[in-house]
Amino acid sequence: MAITTFTDEHSSPIPPSRIFKASIVDSHNLIPKLMPQAIKSIDIIQGDGGAGTIKQINFAEGSPFKYVKYRIDELNEETLTYGYTLVEGDSLEEKIEKITYSVKFEQSPDGGSICKVTSKYYTVGEFTLKEEDVKAGKERVLAMYKAVEAFLTQNPDAYA
Repeated sequence: MAITTFTDEHSSPIPPSRIFKASIVDSHNLIPKLMPQAIKSIDIIQGDGGAGTIKQINFAEGSPFKYVKYRIDELNEETLTYGYTLVEGDSLEEKIEKITYSVKFEQSPDGGSICKVTSKYYTVGEFTLKEEDVKAGKERVLAMYKAVEAFLTQNPDAYA
């Protein structure tokens, strides 16, 4: 097994607590409303939304994938940190055991936020990740983040 790690950083004009609540804590409600062309639903399969919860993202018709399940490993609204592991789904190729994500939102000097994401891909055997596959996944996640950011910009009282 090999582990490949990526680190990304995104800035936003939205304060960290607002974007954390909208994009992380209430994602199962908000994301399908903002992106129905991509996400059909996000269902809580097990748990109360905190650590240990299993959620399933069901992708919209026409998507190359049907669903993905993930386990919330950490959800801390005080430190604005979130960790989760993709554990099942057709987006996880048979050569990928799991993908873990560690997310932290911080205050930026301009009053907005900086989101830092570390992703670790645990591959099976000698399998090598294709950069274009990883890039495509990152672009989908960034699109969700930008949709939430646009919603919060247009609705300044939401998640305040």
